[in-house]
Amino acid sequence: MKTVSIVGAGVGGLTAAINLQRAGFAVTIYEQNDHAGGKMDIIEEDGFKFDTGPTIVMMPEIYQKPFVDAGVNPDDYFTMTRVEPIMDVYTQGKKLPLSSDLVTIAREFEPFGEGELHGFLNYLTDIYGKYTIAKKYFIYQSFRSPKDFYNPKTLWHAYQLKTFSSSFSAIQKNIQNTTLQYLLSFQTLYIGISPFSGPSIYNIIPMIELLYGVWFIKGGMYEYAKALTRLFEELGGKIVYQAQVDKIETANRHVTGLRINGSLEQSDAVVTNADFPYAMTDLLVASEADKGKYKQRKVDQLDYSMSCFLLYLGVDRQYQELNLHTIKMADDFAGNVAAIDQGQLPDDPSFYVYYPTALDDSFAPAGQSSLYVLVPVANLKENDDWDAQSTSAFAAKMIDKVAADLDLPDLAEHIVYQQVYTPKTFASRYNSRFGSVFGLKPTLRQSNYFRPHNKHSKIDNLYFAGASVHPGAGVPIVITSGELAAQEVIKDHS
Repeated sequence: MKTVSIVGAGVGGLTAAINLQRAGFAVTIYEQNDHAGGKMDIIEEDGFKFDTGPTIVMMPEIYQKPFVDAGVNPDDYFTMTRVEPIMDVYTQGKKLPLSSDLVTIAREFEPFGEGELHGFLNYLTDIYGKYTIAKKYFIYQSFRSPKDFYNPKTLWHAYQLKTFSSSFSAIQKNIQNTTLQYLLSFQTLYIGISPFSGPSIYNIIPMIELLYGVWFIKGGMYEYAKALTRLFEELGGKIVYQAQVDKIETANRHVTGLRINGSLEQSDAVVTNADFPYAMTDLLVASEADKGKYKQRKVDQLDYSMSCFLLYLGVDRQYQELNLHTIKMADDFAGNVAAIDQGQLPDDPSFYVYYPTALDDSFAPAGQSSLYVLVPVANLKENDDWDAQSTSAFAAKMIDKVAADLDLPDLAEHIVYQQVYTPKTFASRYNSRFGSVFGLKPTLRQSNYFRPHNKHSKIDNLYFAGASVHPGAGVPIVITSGELAAQEVIKDHS
């Protein structure tokens, strides 16, 4: 039986592991922490529970796919419920409940003018058509060599996507009202890129929200990481915790195994779920020539996604007025995003609030609640000013801003637990280069074929999964990256 070692028990690593274990490989995951999940992490303190990473569940069938493919019932491992409305959005002085029900959407859009609803339906038709092309020919296809992309059929499908305009400008072609434009454009921030510069293909994100809905996993997102872990172990897989991988060892352009705590753990193949830039610069033992395209200098010059400032607040009361998800967009949203891209801390930042207590009382002691506040900020390459003083000052500012903007005037008085994550947290805890929460920025030159591939181009038996490799960031896409990495291993070793 051939052996596969996986670096990291994040969602991509777990998904790859499940697919490989099911295909007959003997798979071992080496995880530096004492639990699985990667950025899909958890804080449990003083009776409060906080998901620390992703919180918005889209495309539930992708979450279910590893379980369905393994021949088990996903409902036996985790429970999802649909959220309606998807979220409350504050933009341009208005509070709009964003729905995935077409009747409700029509009721919300028509007051802005019948032409706006017509434009919205045109927008959905256009981006849905592009989504079906992207899904079939790019998202669920891995690339190995130039001929996988540079052939007439694939180039024709790439042309059909017409991705040269930005997400925002593509929306403007159909929607004239600024409030509605902003309502349909902020979702690119989910993958760490500005809608004013990100390729228009990423308008598939709001489309997926509106057509397929948003879901909530009972007990929180970390329950999904636990479900993947349980399935992998039931299939016979092994996870070694608190195993710090020092190096990926190679010889003659072949992977030989992982060096862990000074010892070499040999294997026939290695899948790294560690962030790709970190893997290439800090883990891979190979000459610069053998590293191929992604040498140290190239990795340093890549474009990195924005990061996040996160507040985890335990509050000794509940807020009935809050729904599960709330987005407050800056009055000058374009200026806010531009400031982030320029490495500035915005004076009027946009923010997102996750309030799981609205649906699940397991997140806090009786009568209390947990609040998660996320602020998009620059990565450490653009701004590394996160010392104790600046972090404390920004936390206080955001608590006051959340209280004022969401009409929670007594918020500060009721905080009984507080934890803060900055970009430096993501850099140190998860080896995210420059603290870029979403990995490499999904620019046109860093998407599809032009994103790092799931199989190394020069070193045999080395594969990659995660947000910085094809097909990209976002939990459903990272799940897909794990599956694609596993398919590459199977192709070479079966």
